[in-house]
Amino acid sequence: MAIIGSVLIAAAALVQLSFFAMQSVLWPAPGVWRRFGVASQSQADAVRPMAYTQGFYNLFLAGGSVVGLLLYWTTLRQVGFGLIFFCGVCMILASLVLLTISRRFWATAVLQGALPLVGLILFVIGENE
Repeated sequence: MAIIGSVLIAAAALVQLSFFAMQSVLWPAPGVWRRFGVASQSQADAVRPMAYTQGFYNLFLAGGSVVGLLLYWTTLRQVGFGLIFFCGVCMILASLVLLTISRRFWATAVLQGALPLVGLILFVIGENE
């Protein structure tokens, strides 16, 4: 179970990396900021600092998940599990916050939250076997 959970947590980290890329690197492209519900260039310019910062939060969650996976499968299993669990729960909670914004973001929230949720469930099952 932990192997499948690892794959799902790694996939969740990739989703977080894609959000980082869009919010912190690719934000100036109109197709990117429109995806986040921003209607005009002036609005995109106004929220760019917030998007930039939010993108780095996503990068840090991805990085923490990857470090957790590396620790779990190499040397410090319990520390790795704790880091995976913390980062996964943060991703899940962020997806729930996204649901409070608009129903329009439902699919994105499911993408952001389902992978870590199922991954963590499988990890917990694997730890208790």
